[in-house]
Amino acid sequence: MTAGGLSGGLASLRGVGKIHQAQLAKLGLVTLEDLIGFFPRDYEDRREAKPIFQLIDGETTCIRATVAVASSGGRLPGGRPMVRTRVFDTTGMLNITFFNNPYVKNKLIPGKEYDFCGRVEARGGYKSMVNPEFEPAGGNKISGRILPVYRRTEGVSRNLLMQLTRQALDAARGHYLEPLPPALVEKYRLPPPEWAYEHVHYPETPEDIHQARRRLIFEELLSFCCALQFLRAGEAGETGQRLSIHDPEEFFAVLPFSPTAAQKRAVAEAWADMCSGRRMNRLLQGDVGSGKTLVAAACAFLAAQNGKQTVIMAPTELLANQHARTVCELLSPHGISVGLLTGGMTAAEKRKIKAGAAAGELQVLCGTHALLQEDVSLPTAALFVVDEQHRFGVRQRAALGQKTADAHLLVMSATPIPRTLTLILYGDLDISVLDELPPGRQQILTYVIGEEKRARMYSFLEKQAREGGQAYIVCPRIGDDGAESGKKAALDYAAELQRKLPALRIGLLHGRMKGTEKERVMAAFSEGILDVLVSTTVIEVGVDVPNATLMVVEDADLFGLSQLHQLRGRVGRGSRQSYCILMSEDPSEAAKQRLSTLARTSDGFEIARADLQLRGPGDFFGDRQHGLPAFHIADLAGDMRVLQAAQDEAKDLLTRDPRLAACPLLRKRVDEVIDKTLENALN
Repeated sequence: MTAGGLSGGLASLRGVGKIHQAQLAKLGLVTLEDLIGFFPRDYEDRREAKPIFQLIDGETTCIRATVAVASSGGRLPGGRPMVRTRVFDTTGMLNITFFNNPYVKNKLIPGKEYDFCGRVEARGGYKSMVNPEFEPAGGNKISGRILPVYRRTEGVSRNLLMQLTRQALDAARGHYLEPLPPALVEKYRLPPPEWAYEHVHYPETPEDIHQARRRLIFEELLSFCCALQFLRAGEAGETGQRLSIHDPEEFFAVLPFSPTAAQKRAVAEAWADMCSGRRMNRLLQGDVGSGKTLVAAACAFLAAQNGKQTVIMAPTELLANQHARTVCELLSPHGISVGLLTGGMTAAEKRKIKAGAAAGELQVLCGTHALLQEDVSLPTAALFVVDEQHRFGVRQRAALGQKTADAHLLVMSATPIPRTLTLILYGDLDISVLDELPPGRQQILTYVIGEEKRARMYSFLEKQAREGGQAYIVCPRIGDDGAESGKKAALDYAAELQRKLPALRIGLLHGRMKGTEKERVMAAFSEGILDVLVSTTVIEVGVDVPNATLMVVEDADLFGLSQLHQLRGRVGRGSRQSYCILMSEDPSEAAKQRLSTLARTSDGFEIARADLQLRGPGDFFGDRQHGLPAFHIADLAGDMRVLQAAQDEAKDLLTRDPRLAACPLLRKRVDEVIDKTLENALN
C-alpha cells in the first residue's frame, strides 16, 4: 500500500496511551498502516439537516434547532443522572434526553442554535431524541458531512477512530506507491491509491465513496485471485496413479437400489480421472440426501479392484462413523474391507486399525483428522476422499497429499455453492454436481411459526410420535455457557420438554459430550428407542434415521439458511411425509424474508444464493471456513462482478508474467495474502 516509514506503532499518535493501544489491538490495529486499512463498514450522510416536522419514528438523522429552555437535571432509580431539554425550529418542537452525562446541562445554552444527530422516537404526538450527538450549528464535525461508520470495540469510539485515522492519513501523505500495472489502472479508470484511501475514510459525496471503494475492492480481489493461482499452481497437471478401468456395472449390480443418472455420471467422471494418469482433483457437490457417499464408495471400489487403498476423511466422529457404516454396506458384497479411525477410540483400537492400514489389510479407512497423524501409514493409498471440504484447512488438505503425493483427491460438499463462486474458490478442481435426489425422497413441508403456536407444535410432535415417527429439536446453544438469556438451550429444553410431555422418550445430544456418549445417544435414536432428540447443531451432519419425520429448529433466525437447509435434510430419509418447523421470535422483516426462503424452496443452490447475498461468505461457510482471507473491504456476495473481472485479469497477468516480476509491489501483496491464508488454515 505504502512505502516504508508507516509500519510504526500507534503510540506515535496523539491521544493514544497504553489503554487505547490495548483496545485498538482488539480490532487488529497495531500500526499506522493497519489504521489506514481499517475501512468504514458504512456511512451516515449528515450533509443536510431535516426540519423537525419531517422526522420519522425510528430514523437516524440530523436537525438544526435552538435550545428553548434551560436544561433540567435529575436522577433515575439506581442513581443514573438524567438531563432533559427542549429544542425547536420553525416547523416544530423536539424533546431531548441525556442519560449518564450530567455535564451536558452546562453545554446547551438557551437561545443558541445547535446541530443534533440521533435516533428519532415518536410517541403520543411528541418527537424526541435520546443521547444525540450535538455541536454548535455549522461545526461540521458531526454534521454537515458524510461520516464513516467503523466496527468498534469497548473503549474505542467513532470520534477516536476518526481522529486517529486523520492523523495516520496525514502521516501517509506522499508515501503511497501504485501496486497495480498501469494498463489495469487505465483500463478500469481507477483513481490513485492516495486519493482512494483519503476518500474512503473522508468522502465529500456518495460518488467519492463509490470510486474509492471500487479502486480498493479491485486491488484487494486482484491480490486474492493472484494468490489463489499461486497456491494452486503446484496442483494443476500433477501426475497421478493410473488405475485400470473396470466395468462400473460390477459395482452398481449389487446395490439394493437403482442409482440416479447424476450418480452414474459423477462416477464415470471420477473414474475417467483416476484412469487418466493425471492426479484427480474433483469437487463433488450434492444437495442434502443426493447420494454423494455412493459416488465415494464407487471410487473406493475402483481403487480396491486395482489393489489400492482409499481414505475417507470427515470433520466429525458422527459423520466418520456414518461413512464407515454406509461404505461398508456398499462394499462388503465385493469383499472389500472397511475400517474406522477416530480420536474417541481407545489406544488399543487405534493400534489395531493403524496396523491393519500399514499392512494394507484395510482397503478403505474412514476417519476424522486423526488420519493426519504421522504414525498413520497408508502404503498403497490411491484415493483420498474429503467430506465437507470447507471445514478443512489448506494445510490439512495438503497433509493428506503428503502421505501419498500421487493419490487422487475427491472433495465432497453438501453445502451448495453458487457456480460463479465455486469456479473461483475451487478453480483448481473439476466439478461434478448431483442435481437429482434418489427415488422416493419426498419434499419436506416447511413452516415458520412464532411462540403463539408453540402449544400446537407440541401437539403435532406428540402426534408424530404416536404414529411411529421421531423428531429432532435443535437449539442454538448448550445451556451452561453464559450466553444470551432467552435463547433456547438444549440442556434446559430437554428437561422442560420431558416435564411437559412425560409420555415421550426424550434424549439429549450436544458437542461437549464424549464421543462414546454421543454414539450411544445417536444409536438409541436410530434404533427407535427415543422419540425425540434434543440437540445442538452437532446433528447437522449425522447418521441417517429414516424414521425421523419432524425437525424443529428453535430460534431459527440465529442460523444461516444453508445451515438450516442442512438441518432440514436430517428428516425425509424414509418413505413417510416429513416436516420442518422453524421457530422464530424475531419480528424484523429481514428475518421473515430469510426464513420464508426455506419455506418456499428446497433447492439447495437457490438457498445458497440467498444465504450468500444476505449474510456474506464468512457466515455462509461458517466460523471454521479456512482458505478464505478476511477481506478488509471486498464482499464476495456484493462484489461478484468485480471478483470475476479480477479473476480474469489475474489469469491474464500470470500467463504473461508467472512470478509477477514486473509488479513487485503487487507480488508483495499477493505473498501477504498467501501467508494469511496459510495462517488461517492452521487455526
